[in-house]
Amino acid sequence: MCDQDHFDDDLKRYSRRDLGSIAAAGVGAAMFFPSAAGAAEVSEQDVSIKTDDGTCDAYFVAPKSGSHAAVLIWPDIFGLRPAFRQMGKRLAESGYSVLVVNPFYRKQKAPTASNGASTAITEVLPLARSLTPEIQMADAKAFVGWLDEQPQVDTAKKVATTGYCMGGPIVFRTAATVPDRIGAACTFHGGGLVTSNPDSPHLLIPKMKAQFLIAIAENDDERDPESKTVLKESFADADLKAEIEVYPAGHGWCPPDTRVYNAEQSERAWSRMLALFETSLA
Repeated sequence: MCDQDHFDDDLKRYSRRDLGSIAAAGVGAAMFFPSAAGAAEVSEQDVSIKTDDGTCDAYFVAPKSGSHAAVLIWPDIFGLRPAFRQMGKRLAESGYSVLVVNPFYRKQKAPTASNGASTAITEVLPLARSLTPEIQMADAKAFVGWLDEQPQVDTAKKVATTGYCMGGPIVFRTAATVPDRIGAACTFHGGGLVTSNPDSPHLLIPKMKAQFLIAIAENDDERDPESKTVLKESFADADLKAEIEVYPAGHGWCPPDTRVYNAEQSERAWSRMLALFETSLA
């Protein structure tokens, strides 16, 4: 979905200009995510992860005590930024050890978008296009391996992975690359999950063992209404559970700093994610 024409059209249709102004002004996302009652105290840190191609800068946050199921978060095309740090922290407060990566570390350390989620797609699209399927799978293996080495991670439990926008296909490739570790996988307004190419992410479903949540933006569904049917049939053929639903919100509705952020539908998707983690990571 990430192209300039669609991006501009969708802003006209879905834009929340008040939130966009807040994000452009550099105000943190914390104001959107007050700590819930009973939230765990967490410890957060910037970390460096060695891979075959260099060193990835990332954000790691976990409850201060104990070991917990791990979650690997793949950001959208605008990369690792305050909104995704806050989303990771919120998830850690629910009892998970969370890693949010900079997928573009080979090219640039975070931040990789000059104006956050208000950056023109044309500026960041070359970064997204630099991530081949092979690169994504190699990184998936490295990042899950790193998580499994951390004392805050309970390796007796399965790992979850989530992805937004371009992170959707990476979630599929992660679940197929380390199937014995990934127990839950979520994509939110993921782009390009079903294509006509021989490396289409949906063709990897037979290699997976994870349960899925696939939250589709309504404008993405309007442009490609057949993809959800292909996904449903593919998961059924593989005998894997998958909750696949079109949400009444625009592409990019989940991160709180985007100009199409939809608080109601974002919270709904978040609650479905937590429900999936509760049942699939034991």
